[in-house]
Parts: sequence; C-alpha cells; structure tokens
Amino acid sequence: MIPGYITTNAPALLIAVPLLGAFLSPLIGRISRDTRALWVLAVMTLTTLIGYLTAFLVYTEGTLIYVFGASEASLAIPPDSGGIPIRIIFTLDAMSALMVTIAVTVGFAVILYSLTSDARRSGLEAYYTIFLLMIGAVLGMVSTGDLFNFFVFLEISSLASAGLVAYKVENGRAVEAGLKYLLVSTIGGIFFLFAIGILYGQYNALNMAMLADMIQWTPLDKLALVLVVAALAAKCGAVPMHFWTPDAYSMAPSAVTAMLVVASQASLYGLFRICFTLYGITLNYVTIGWVIIILGILSMIIGVTMAIPQKDIKRLMAYHAVSQTGYMLLGVGVGLAVLGDQALLNSYGMTAMEGGIFHIFNHAMYKGLLFLTAGAIIYQVGTSDLNRMGGLGHRMKWTMIFFIIGALAIAGIPPFNGFASKFLIYESVFAFSPILSVIAMVVSILTLASFVKVFHSVFMGPPLPGNEQVREAPHTMLIGMTILAAIVIISGIFPEFFVQNLITPAAHALTDQAGYISAVLGGA
Repeated sequence: MIPGYITTNAPALLIAVPLLGAFLSPLIGRISRDTRALWVLAVMTLTTLIGYLTAFLVYTEGTLIYVFGASEASLAIPPDSGGIPIRIIFTLDAMSALMVTIAVTVGFAVILYSLTSDARRSGLEAYYTIFLLMIGAVLGMVSTGDLFNFFVFLEISSLASAGLVAYKVENGRAVEAGLKYLLVSTIGGIFFLFAIGILYGQYNALNMAMLADMIQWTPLDKLALVLVVAALAAKCGAVPMHFWTPDAYSMAPSAVTAMLVVASQASLYGLFRICFTLYGITLNYVTIGWVIIILGILSMIIGVTMAIPQKDIKRLMAYHAVSQTGYMLLGVGVGLAVLGDQALLNSYGMTAMEGGIFHIFNHAMYKGLLFLTAGAIIYQVGTSDLNRMGGLGHRMKWTMIFFIIGALAIAGIPPFNGFASKFLIYESVFAFSPILSVIAMVVSILTLASFVKVFHSVFMGPPLPGNEQVREAPHTMLIGMTILAAIVIISGIFPEFFVQNLITPAAHALTDQAGYISAVLGGA
C-alpha cells in the first residue's frame, strides 16, 4: 500500500523530487561518475512513479486540487481574501494527467539513454542538474492552475532548455542555437507576462479558474489572448515563429532534443488550456479556431517542405517536428472552431480534438524515438551528415529497426500509433473542410518520402570509408529506445484503449470549463 501522505502530496512531490534531485546532483557527482549516474536515474525513476500515481489518482478520483500552504482544498480561498484564491494552487484534470504521463515517460527513457550517450562529455554535473530542472519545470507547467506560476515554470523551462541546447559546443554553432532559443523564449515570456498584467489589472486575480469565472471578453482581454497565442505558438515551434526549432533541435544532444519536444508540447498545452479553460464561454470560437487552424496548416506544409532537402539528419527531423505540431494545432483548432455549435461538436468536433490530443501523445513517443535513433547513429559514426553515412543496416540492426518503427509512425502507416491519431484527424477534419483533410494526407505522403530517403542514406548500401568498424549502440541507449518503441507499437495496435482511457477524458476536460471552475472555486 502507498502511504497516505504520498498520495495526498503527490502533486507537490511531482515537482519537488526533480528539483531536489537537480540541486543535489552536483554534490552527489563529487563522489564519482557512477554514483551521480545512479542518483540521476533514481530521481527520474521516483519522479516517473509519482507521475503515474498522480495520473492514476486523477483518472480514478477526478480533478485534483492541491493547495500549497493549506491542509485542505477548501482553504484555497481564505475567508479574508474577498473570495479570491491567493494561495498557489495545482489543478490537475485529465488533460494535465495526460501531459504528466507523457513527460515522465519520455523523461525516464531519455535519462536512461543519456547515461551512456553523453558519458563522454565533460561538465556532466551541470548537464544533469539542468536536465532535471527542465523536467521539473515541464511538470510544473502542466500542473499549475495559476497563470503567474505557469509563467515562472515556463521561464525555468526556457532557461534550462537554452543551457542544454548550448551544452554541446561545436565551433560556436550550439551556442548560437542556444542564444536564438533564449531570444525567442525571452520575447515570448515578455508577451506572456504582459498578458498576465492585463488580466490581473482588470480582475485582481491570477488563478485560471477565478479569471475564467470573471472574464468579460473586453478589448484588453482580446489583446491578452493575442499576446498569449503569439508567445506560446512561438514556444511550441509553430510557423511562422518556428525559426529557432531547426537550430536548437539539431545542435542539442539527442536526449535533450527528445525532451525539447515534450517542453514544446507543454507550451502547446498552455495554449489550449488558456483558450478553452480561461476564455472558454466568452471566446469567439470561429475566429480563434481558424487562427489555430491556419497556424497548423502553415506548420504542416512549411515543415515538411523544408525537411525534404536537408542533409543533416537531426535538422531534417527538426523540421518534421514543426510539421507534426501542425497536426495537433489542426485537430484542436477544428474542435475550437465548432465549440459554439453543440451539434457540430458532437458530430466531429470532439473527434477532431481527440485526434489532435492523441497526436500530442503519439508525437512525443515516435519523435522522441527518432531523435534517439539519430543520436545513436551520430554516437557511433561521429557525424550527422547523411552524405557521410551509409551501410549501417548490417552493423546497427536494432537501431535500424527502431528507426523504421518511428519513421512509419510519423508517416501515419498502420499499425503504428501515428496512423491512429492521424486517421481521427483526417476523418473529422474532412467533415469540417475536405481541402484541409487532403492537405494533411499529402503532408503525410511527403513525410514518408522524406524518411525513405533517410533510411536509404543511412542504412542501405555498403559502408562508406571510415564506417567499417561501426558497432551497435550501447545497451542503455537501446533500452531507452525500446521503451518508446514499445509504446509506439502498443498504442498503435490498441488505440481504442488509449483513446477511451486517456484521450477522451482529456478532450472533455478541456471543453468542460464549468467543471474546472467548480472544482477550484467550489473546493472540490
């Protein structure tokens, strides 16, 4: 049995464990490299278990309200506060639980992978400290029910991510990529802080449920929404604010890149949470929905067309990450566009949202897997240039198998998970606009063509000079890839289980603004 104090304080432990692990990592590292590795793995294992426990509690007991500094959720609004929540509150519903599940799953796989892939590097005390800070910040972003605390975790995530992008110094290119990421993050953070100031100045509240209950859709509210959309769309790498993505994703260590995908999705979560939960019933659904749809279509088209000519394997995958973000925006954008029409929402709107949310889950798994396979190849060959690879299929068989699984998943080929989420998007978006659905299908075809080219360049033919002694990736790297590959396969073969138990509750949680407000303000 799990002790009661752990289940009661699981949302707080979800953040406290990785943050404590981060701050103690430099001290533990002074003992020995092996001790540090065991410490980091233990911290991430415990964080993962707490994450799964928290998600389980949400799915079995409903929305969790955790109030820092109070023994009961009912004390979220002190008697002398004028009815306004003034304490820090974590609000975890089914959408939050899904994002927590994604973050800890990928985080565990990439930490395990990183213990070998980055063991050759120096400065690992700082590396693992920042890595754990990044994981803690992402978990905070998807757990908090407070706008200002979301901003704080967003900034921690940005600073940690920028440091990790710049960690692998290669003639200054990694530092340049880190500075570019930091610049975009800083501008986005300023926009988001301005939006918070606008809302706080009008309503004297920062809690999302309280703001949702009071918001009036004034011109200032509209300005705040524009700032939020611009900031978080830039952070998740949507076109036209995507220009940091290829440099950051290609220059960061591969384990970091896989986690950067999750950090970008946490920003995407923030965008959806604010649009649906905060603005909700006052929102101009059609206009904002079409804004998100257009961002999605542009991301899909520009991402895939820029990926095709790339010669660097990680840069190619980075552009595909931009393209795949477009599917998430498209699905949820269609759901938002018809949110005001209950008949259309029931007909195909909820299906579109489920497809977009399911694609968030699937993309984190198969794109993380693809970046890890790219890292394994670079680890053994010593280059990310596709023209200097070739013939690795006989020497890196498991890596090749994992690459094939990830490539078929991202292209939407059954029975892998990318097909399941894309099919939901195709079907529902076709009912909304056949043209948009056709565009999504064409992008998938181009994605498949791109990865066929990569497969041929990397694994087919005789080994190029200098690659004759290449061997398979180390075991811990293979285990990290195996975890993600297994989820890609299982969620592709049994999509109904994932949709019914994870995705549908998340979609309903996003659209149930009244339930969210009641859970917080009612002290549930």
